[in-house]
Amino acid sequence: MKKLLLLLLIASAYSCKTAQTTASKDNSDPTKYVKAISEKDLKKMLYTIASDEMEGRETGSPGQKKAGLYMIEQYKKSGISFPKGASDYYQHIPAAFLNARRNENLPDSENIWAYIEGSEKPNEILVISAHYDHVGIKDGEVYNGADDDGSGTVAVMEMAKAFAKAKKQGRGPKRSILFLHVTGEEHGLHGSRFYSENPLFPIANTIADINIDMIGRRDVEHANTNNYVYVIGADRLSSDLHNAVVAQNEKYIKMDLDFKFNDPKDPNHFYERSDHYNFAKHGIPSIFFFNGVHEDYHGKDDTPEKIEYDALTKRTKLAFVLAWDLANRENRPVVDKK
Repeated sequence: MKKLLLLLLIASAYSCKTAQTTASKDNSDPTKYVKAISEKDLKKMLYTIASDEMEGRETGSPGQKKAGLYMIEQYKKSGISFPKGASDYYQHIPAAFLNARRNENLPDSENIWAYIEGSEKPNEILVISAHYDHVGIKDGEVYNGADDDGSGTVAVMEMAKAFAKAKKQGRGPKRSILFLHVTGEEHGLHGSRFYSENPLFPIANTIADINIDMIGRRDVEHANTNNYVYVIGADRLSSDLHNAVVAQNEKYIKMDLDFKFNDPKDPNHFYERSDHYNFAKHGIPSIFFFNGVHEDYHGKDDTPEKIEYDALTKRTKLAFVLAWDLANRENRPVVDKK
């Protein structure tokens, strides 16, 4: 009888341990880590990234390199390393590549990358991208680029911090995530093109790209609300990606998803105008989050004090819950469209 009782106790303890282990790997609900995305932290980082000290972050400029060093410092503070297979946080891009299509006399520049390895499918890669360059100094005035694309830059950094927290608590992503800050966007999507042509991880292993370019303001079409975001490209290659963003938004964020600019006939052609496009060209399901053009687009008054930080935070959370779903779902998004 005593032996039977002992066996029952051992079995019960093993069952509890197994249940706890299973629970610790249950990544179905991102709610706890969505809360780790902080409006205060986004604001603090953006006031630095878009400060006069960074001199408008022109491609290859000392100001852009200074911004890059600040970004790397933040990743190190969050305990997030550079990617497996890389020697540091930089993907170096030679001036010859940046000037090959139209010679603008650009110097060498760098993409900046950080990485969290997946726990179950480490060879499958989700890319989260944003460009960190802007247009520099014109006529002695710094063009700070707070929305374009300081907002996307800090969003990617804040998402990485939330994923790092999850990993430390045993809830790390099942797939690997590459946080990719690209250069040269303003001169023709050069940094993302360089990565797509010289990928650290095989393009065939890249399951999707979530691209964030301008998510801190509102446009004239939404003068009365900032509870919206334009969603571009999700259904161009994959119905799964479109369905995922709709479902995650409805479940966790409840923001108005505006698909106006997703129309292939839209004259703005925003689908072809940001860095996700260089992934989509290679058949990678890609989505672009965007707040639309405002009066300070590419102007000297695109400054941090004009950012609507509540909107920036909510849009970052939307990108995060989508990334959480893609990184943890059983199957990668299907490519079912041409």
